[in-house]
Amino acid sequence: MITAEVTRKQGRYFSFSCRGHAEYDDPGKDIVCSAVSMLVINTANAIDKFTETRIEGSDEDHISWHFPEKPDDKAELLMDAMLLGLKEIETKYGNDYLRLMIKEV
Repeated sequence: MITAEVTRKQGRYFSFSCRGHAEYDDPGKDIVCSAVSMLVINTANAIDKFTETRIEGSDEDHISWHFPEKPDDKAELLMDAMLLGLKEIETKYGNDYLRLMIKEV
């Protein structure tokens, strides 16, 4: 199962992490894993390219990033869009494959 966790601080996005494998199908055929990976990687790339918001992160063991400063409105919108997609995947395929958690700290 993939576990995706978003933390918010004072109503703004603070960090994101994603770990695990969906195991919906064999490696290379796992559409749930592919969809989640594309959403997450594209969001990080879009925040980096299209916003003034700086992100710091890692993709060694799992994908994770945080915002060292308050994210701008564009970064917030991109995060909202990513979460919309992740929620749709979780709804369609079930939380046996993807579990999305949103925490306020």
